[in-house]
Amino acid sequence: MRNLLARAAAPTAAAAVLLAACAGCTGDGGGEATVTRGTLTGRLSGSGATFPDPLFQEWMAYYGRHIETGVWIDYQAVGSGGGIEQFLSGTVDFGSSERYLQESELSVADDVRGCPAVQFPVVFGAVVIALNDDALDGLVLTSEVIAQVYDRQVTHYDDPAITALNPDMDLPHEEIAPVHRSDGSGTTYVFTRYLTTEVGFWAEEYAEGTDIDWHADTAGGDGNEGVARAVQESPGGLGYVNQSYALTNDLATARVVNEDGVPVEPTLAATTAASEEAEIPGDFQFNIDDIGGDGYPITGANWILAYACGYDDGTALLLRDFWTWVLTDTEADRFAAELGYAPMGRALKQRVIGEIERIDAL
Repeated sequence: MRNLLARAAAPTAAAAVLLAACAGCTGDGGGEATVTRGTLTGRLSGSGATFPDPLFQEWMAYYGRHIETGVWIDYQAVGSGGGIEQFLSGTVDFGSSERYLQESELSVADDVRGCPAVQFPVVFGAVVIALNDDALDGLVLTSEVIAQVYDRQVTHYDDPAITALNPDMDLPHEEIAPVHRSDGSGTTYVFTRYLTTEVGFWAEEYAEGTDIDWHADTAGGDGNEGVARAVQESPGGLGYVNQSYALTNDLATARVVNEDGVPVEPTLAATTAASEEAEIPGDFQFNIDDIGGDGYPITGANWILAYACGYDDGTALLLRDFWTWVLTDTEADRFAAELGYAPMGRALKQRVIGEIERIDAL
């Protein structure tokens, strides 16, 4: 991604104030206790989306080295589907997904644990169309054309449908090699949700989901890193990956036409603009659809999945403290911005912190 320069995020709420108010809170909402920094010990385990994995690894390493040196957090990027499965089976302390839990999954969580699941967003990010050829950086695509590429209706870069969108580019007569996620993936959910809401034939033939029945003439990659690698190694490669993987691998990316007909480069500013159009209800179950203005149209969020009961006291405290730190420390926001993720705004963070306080041992 040649021109995607992440900008450092502006400071949000003061970390010390919110940590004193929330990090030591009990899940019954009566938490006046505070955490004395450097006193926590223990381990947390989590699994799920590969979408935020580069950022999660930075957050967890920094927290363990500089905030609570007695704490170790292990996160396995197994895909959103795997994260939901492991969360519901109780094999990890928290899960991570690029889609919120559906009603059936919330019911399973309640039955298994005997109390409600707690789910909350922590960061926004874009799903970008990565390209093998540097000369194609900035290629303009629409939702219709992207869907046709993955349905193998459009098979070459100089197809008239692409040429019409890029009159000033010298497009090669090269076959497009589309790559998709082969594992259960929240990135796939964000990508196919976008195509489903925008393209009629896609909604009818493929629909949205974390794992769909792809066209036989497309290739699969395991995780964002697998798709990025396949795009790099395949002549004509084209695939959808999280913004940060395009940055890390210095991949060329396409501009995607949004709801207002504007071809938008997947920059951090464009991701933020898209996230600001989302209407976020009290249960934090939302999608980011029909993005116009300066917003990049394929934008999603990452949710953390936890429980309102069933932890031991130490684990519940660590979960509350870590995720509150994520939302209140300016260093955490800096990591997000540098890696191409959009931190949440102050008002939304304060709402999410209230949800984090529900995580408890009772």
